[in-house]
Amino acid sequence: MLLAIDAGNTNTTFAVFDGEEIVGEWRAGTNTARTADEYAVWLSSLMQLVNLKFANVDTAIIATVVPQGLFNLRTLCRRYFNCEPLVVGDPDVDIGIRILIEKERDVGADRLVNAVAAHHAYGGPAIILDFGTATTFDVIDENGNYHGGVIAPGINLSLEALHMAAAKLPRIAVERPTRVIGNDTQSAMLSGVYYGYVGLIEGLVARIKQDFGKPMKVVATGGLAAMFDDGTDEIDMIDRDLTMKGLLMIARRNPRTMN
Repeated sequence: MLLAIDAGNTNTTFAVFDGEEIVGEWRAGTNTARTADEYAVWLSSLMQLVNLKFANVDTAIIATVVPQGLFNLRTLCRRYFNCEPLVVGDPDVDIGIRILIEKERDVGADRLVNAVAAHHAYGGPAIILDFGTATTFDVIDENGNYHGGVIAPGINLSLEALHMAAAKLPRIAVERPTRVIGNDTQSAMLSGVYYGYVGLIEGLVARIKQDFGKPMKVVATGGLAAMFDDGTDEIDMIDRDLTMKGLLMIARRNPRTMN
């Protein structure tokens, strides 16, 4: 079985694959101070709930945008799963697509993994819209090659900035408002963020398509993708597990054996 780890700025997701099927998936807040032993205690309990043991896992792959946490994740794989993990971005890891930008190392591993999965599942050209800590728009061509993209502040980050910068604005959770015009501060904030992001999505998708010069499909992923699917016609399909599917594909492309 494969252990796939996606370490983002806010959350770190662990998934165990048995073939093509995810048989266990768990999230923890990203914390670079968390040790390999702490991860192991936490994962052991969760894996037992779905009748999995550490011994069931024989390979692992990591994609991280938080370099400070990589050492402990590597140690987790080596010490408790007895395998040397693949790390997306390492020179010896072949992701199967070309990165057609000037500074390849600047691209977040999660964005490249999403590109691999989107091309395999949906073809191209395509825009991959990922609702994470940042909201990212990534472009692949008909061959799956990565052409760059757009990075905007994430929705929850924007809400937190409003709360922190303005004394009278409360901290609220994002959801789709019932109407555009808010009749109190909270509903006005919610409408501004939600429909502001609908406008952001529609505007950027239109400009990206114009810039690229070809028809493109839009694949959305991330925790808030489903919420925005109802608010705009620009999203063609939603794939909640896009990143994990990409990690599985890359792992299969770079087979490794246990230590």
